[in-house]
Amino acid sequence: MSTPQLVVHRDKELMAQAAAARLITRIVDAQAARGSASVVLTGGRNGNGLLAAVAAAPARDAIDWSRLDLWWGDERFLPEGDPERNVTQAREALLDKVEVDPARVHAMAASDGPYGSDVEAAAAAYAAELAAAARPEDHAQVPSFDVLMLGVGPDTHVASLFPELPGVRETERTVVAVHGAPKPPPLRISLTLPAIRAAQEVWLLAAGEDKAKAAEIALSGAGEVQAPAAGAQGRARTLWLLDAAAASALPRALYPPATS
Repeated sequence: MSTPQLVVHRDKELMAQAAAARLITRIVDAQAARGSASVVLTGGRNGNGLLAAVAAAPARDAIDWSRLDLWWGDERFLPEGDPERNVTQAREALLDKVEVDPARVHAMAASDGPYGSDVEAAAAAYAAELAAAARPEDHAQVPSFDVLMLGVGPDTHVASLFPELPGVRETERTVVAVHGAPKPPPLRISLTLPAIRAAQEVWLLAAGEDKAKAAEIALSGAGEVQAPAAGAQGRARTLWLLDAAAASALPRALYPPATS
C-alpha cells in the first residue's frame, strides 16, 4: 500500500476546484492509455462539491463520458430518487449534465428496488456486479479503479465504515450491509477496506474545522478499526485533499506549504 500524501488548499472552494481538475486529468490519462476509466464516487458535501466543480469546468469536455464506469463507495438504503441517496445527489451535481452511458453508472440498489427491503441481498448483488467487472489482471474481486474517492467523517468514518462496527473489520467480502449506522439512516451498503485497497489511487476529501480532529487521528498512526480512514489506501497512491481548516491540527512537517 502507498504512503499518504497531503495536499492542503486555502479553502473548500479552491479544494473542490483543484480536485476537479486533478480528477479530469486522471480520467483523460486513463482513457488515453486504456480506452476507458473507472472511478468510485463519494457523497457528502465535499464529494458533491467536487462533482459540481467538475460540471462547471470547461475541461470536463475532454472526458469521453461514454467510456467511463462510475461506481459508489457507499449508499444510503433508501427509496429510489430519495434526495439523501448519493446517486441522487451525484445526478443533480454532475451526471445529468454530461453524456454518461446509463449502463456504466453502477448505482447501489434502493430499498424499493429489485431486492426490496433486503439490504443483505442488495449488498451481495453489488459485490457480484463488481466481481463481474473485474479483469484477470486486477487480481481482485473488484476492478482496479483508477480513482476511488472518499469523504472523511468527523468520527474518521469513510464510505459507511464506522469505527468499531463490523463493516470495518471485514477482511473477505468486498461489499457489506451496514446495520445501525450511528449517522442516519441506519441501513446502508458499503464497500469494505479490501475493496477500497484494490484501487490504484484513493483520494480522501476533508474540509472544515469539524474534520480537523479526524484527519489528525487518521494520519497519526491510529488503527483502522478505531479510525477507518487510516485503513483507506490505494495501491499506487493515497492522496489526502484538505482545506486549511481540516489540516489545522496536523503538524506542518506532514505537508509542504499550500501551493494554491
